[in-house]
Amino acid sequence: MDQHLMSNNSRNAVQNRETFHKFFESWLVEQNQDLDQLVRASKEVNGIEENNRIMLSPIIQRVIQHYENYYKEKSRSAKEDVLGMLNPTWRSNLEDAFLWIGGWRPSMAFHLLYSKSGLQLEAGFHDLFRGISTGDLGDLSGIQLGKIDELQNKTLKEEKKLSERLAKVQETMADTSMVELSHVVSEILREEGRQVEETEEEKVKNNIAKKEENLLEVLKKADDLRLRTLKEILGILKPIQAVHFLIAAAELHLRIHDWGMKKDIAAVNSHNHGHGVANNRGGVRI
Repeated sequence: MDQHLMSNNSRNAVQNRETFHKFFESWLVEQNQDLDQLVRASKEVNGIEENNRIMLSPIIQRVIQHYENYYKEKSRSAKEDVLGMLNPTWRSNLEDAFLWIGGWRPSMAFHLLYSKSGLQLEAGFHDLFRGISTGDLGDLSGIQLGKIDELQNKTLKEEKKLSERLAKVQETMADTSMVELSHVVSEILREEGRQVEETEEEKVKNNIAKKEENLLEVLKKADDLRLRTLKEILGILKPIQAVHFLIAAAELHLRIHDWGMKKDIAAVNSHNHGHGVANNRGGVRI
């Protein structure tokens, strides 16, 4: 294989990751701004549902659009460097440990919803007991809970299919072609003075490229499921409930990111008495 081409491909991948990293940092700033606006809006609602809908719907749609922009940019970057999207350098080790196909597990949205609903139900129990509607996630109706349960079951099935599909793609790393190529190239390298021929290098490149195509397909479907799940949950909720859900989602994402980055920095500072080592992922890793 042309070494110059290999070098260019590697350089392009690094540039693509750096570009998305900058986008991700700016998107976090945007999410913080969205969070501030959502919190303010949640405090300005009144008892008139139609007025709340008119006031909150544009805010909710704007936040959804920001999520759509995120996945649009991620999709563009994944076409250039799917491995970088599945192994993100802009996230902390804590976040990495809980990633599912390059992002959050869609079924977590339901755990988030039920957790926040339980907390708000507890906080507003006395009002609900007296028949006063709180209007938040602690005040979900039976019909809403039924729709959420149905959506959760559907999402879990799609999630399982994608996990199984990813497993099949991962297993191809040990298929006949890869085992044969690894043996052939190893034999060549064992012979002193012999170089790996371009034909073998090309076979390796094409083989890995095919696996990257399969990974890209799985990642696109996973991101589609993530965004679709978010929108469908919001579609079940009343506007003020949707605002509370988006607040909880943003708070959880932003705080976990902050906690993870602080943890990574602390690990670097404690390594070799404060002499940190940056790895090739471009972050404060050890």
